[in-house]
Amino acid sequence: MRAKTVLISTVSLAAAAGLSLVAASFAVSAIEDGSEIGIRRALDEAMFDWAEVEANGLQVILTGTAPNEATRFEALSAAGSVVDSARVIDRMDVTPTAAIAPPRFSAEILRSETGISVIGLVPQAVDRDTLARRLERIAGPDKVAEFLETASYPVPEGWEDALAYAMLALEELPRAKISVSAGRVHVTATADSTEARARLERTLRRAAPSTLNVVLDITAPRPVITPFSLRYILDEDGAGRFDACSAPDDESADIILAAAREAGLEGDGSCTIGLGVPSQRWDEAAVLSLAALSRLGGGTLTMTDADIAMVAPMGLDPSQFDQIVGGLENDLPEVFALHATLPVPDETADTGPAEFIATLSPEGLVQLRGRVPSEGFRALTDSFARARFGSDTVHTSARVVEDLPADWSARVLAGLEALGLMVNGVVNVGPETITVRGVSHFEDASAQMSRLFTSKLGETASFELDIAYREPPPPTDVPLTADECEQRIADILTMGKITFEPGSARIDATSLEIVDAIAEVLDNCHSVPLEIQGYTDSQGRESMNLDLSQQRANAVLAELTARRIRTSSFRAKGYGEENPIADNGTEAGREANRRIEFRVIRTDASADDETTLDSMSAEGGDADSDTDSGAEADSEADAADDTGDNPGDASEEDANDEAPEETESEQD
Repeated sequence: MRAKTVLISTVSLAAAAGLSLVAASFAVSAIEDGSEIGIRRALDEAMFDWAEVEANGLQVILTGTAPNEATRFEALSAAGSVVDSARVIDRMDVTPTAAIAPPRFSAEILRSETGISVIGLVPQAVDRDTLARRLERIAGPDKVAEFLETASYPVPEGWEDALAYAMLALEELPRAKISVSAGRVHVTATADSTEARARLERTLRRAAPSTLNVVLDITAPRPVITPFSLRYILDEDGAGRFDACSAPDDESADIILAAAREAGLEGDGSCTIGLGVPSQRWDEAAVLSLAALSRLGGGTLTMTDADIAMVAPMGLDPSQFDQIVGGLENDLPEVFALHATLPVPDETADTGPAEFIATLSPEGLVQLRGRVPSEGFRALTDSFARARFGSDTVHTSARVVEDLPADWSARVLAGLEALGLMVNGVVNVGPETITVRGVSHFEDASAQMSRLFTSKLGETASFELDIAYREPPPPTDVPLTADECEQRIADILTMGKITFEPGSARIDATSLEIVDAIAEVLDNCHSVPLEIQGYTDSQGRESMNLDLSQQRANAVLAELTARRIRTSSFRAKGYGEENPIADNGTEAGREANRRIEFRVIRTDASADDETTLDSMSAEGGDADSDTDSGAEADSEADAADDTGDNPGDASEEDANDEAPEETESEQD
């Protein structure tokens, strides 16, 4: 009985325990499901669909990849609003942050008459002090405003070449804005004239490294055209041509050329763009006049400032002439005045009209023949031609004839001025028309002659122009290339050497011709950074030799400066006994070591502005590396020291120092 009671109790306890476990399991499942559903709903409402929720008993585990740290924290807060935050286990990741890109290094350099200003962001490795000193050398002391900021990032590829080229361009341009970035330089500048612009563009493009993207935006002021003129000739076959065409801008030029093509213009045609237009309605007046000339069927149109002269073809019906001219007079803008002429055949005219002919041969010889009104005018014509073409090239055979037209003298002188615009040709002055034919080096020679005749003879002047353009020969004063400069100095040095008076820094008088010849070559070379180096032999005290070598280098620099050579990029430096090129144990070796050398200062952009020197010595040594186009010339302060003689500093071993040899200068 007792055993039975124990069994019943045991079974009851076991049953109760089982029921408790079942109840607890259901309770835990209910808590897990409730927590997971509640947190999921909270995350969905907050638009955190990237987060995953997993309940493990009382713990809630959050997984997933948050776009950033702030979003991850917001997801934790949302889960903590549903259950106790202590139950939330954070196993979420965050999207990796992209590496911070280096800044874009750039600099804006502005130069004007008042100085230079520079602003921008540059690498910290840039030597701002060296940059400021170079800008001061270009603009002058106290004329540089530097507002640069730096960033500690690696120097980008192409930055140093761009900055060096910008410095070179800045020296050539007195008014400019230069934008510098890695591998690219944008130059915006103004030039004094079209020729100056072309010269600057050639110089800057030649100096640009091939790896550098250079954009040149150099403008030149438009020329002043006076008188503002247009001359158009339409022959009987309907073919037209311009002797002169002026326009205030490209748009007006296009309008005028389009009207000329409607009036029979052959070829493309062109108009000179310039200042001096008498009215903003110039193109409108030109279009109306060209259309009227086309309706006349031929003739000549000459516009000189606000005066318009129109000559109709001979034989035109007078009523048609009156109708066309009357319509044009009514349509022209108020400022313009029209003078129209209908030629009438003169049956009583002399069949042999007077003429004056001036001929210019390709060799430059001038012959004047024909008729002149007086002996005094013949002498005046001869003097005028000799002054213009040369006293030894003019031959005058004109004869004096009475009863010439009243304006004959003015027509002859105007014809000679026109002949001066050609390299060879002929001018035929007649009582009605001046005919000019030949070749000129000026592309706008016809336009210049048209303005000349209308200003000297009036807008109704009749003349015919047949001028061919020939490209002029290259100018003789084109700067020499680096190779040409190097070769010419080498040729000079093969004929003699620079020598000094014994024991002093005074150049011997017999060597001044050599210095003159070298100066003449340097005067026709681009500015190149040069170091003039002085050397001695090893005899005597080292300090005295160093002083003497410095004085001799200074003496050479002073002689070049006295010859008006631009030496702002030169420096003189004495090296004393250093760098011997021969054995100091022999007299011949000591003679060779007592020398002057010219070395091109070369900048290695990869060595933090440390300069290396390269040269070609007078003994024929090679120097074959090319100078960087942005090479910086060091301060010329060294060149101003100790240029006077100081024989007391000379060492006794230099008593026979009479012929140190100057080396060939190598130039980029």
